[in-house]
Amino acid sequence: MVGTKPRPEPLDPPMVPFALAGAAAFAVALLVTWLAGAPDHWVEISLAGLIWGIPGTLTMVIHDRNRKRRRALTHGEFKITG
Repeated sequence: MVGTKPRPEPLDPPMVPFALAGAAAFAVALLVTWLAGAPDHWVEISLAGLIWGIPGTLTMVIHDRNRKRRRALTHGEFKITG
């Protein structure tokens, strides 16, 4: 008997850890390039990445906060607690 498999649902992982990891990576890069005396534009690029990581992280906090609501709309059996 041949049948079709149900289509897997897309992942909806929490995004805040990814945003924090990216901002932390730019913070480490900033520290390393600054202490190593790297060219100024490398330090500036690292600083820009860290600065852009702050609003990106805040955006992902809001995105994750709305995950429960989105999940409840698409999955009837999902219950919001708290």
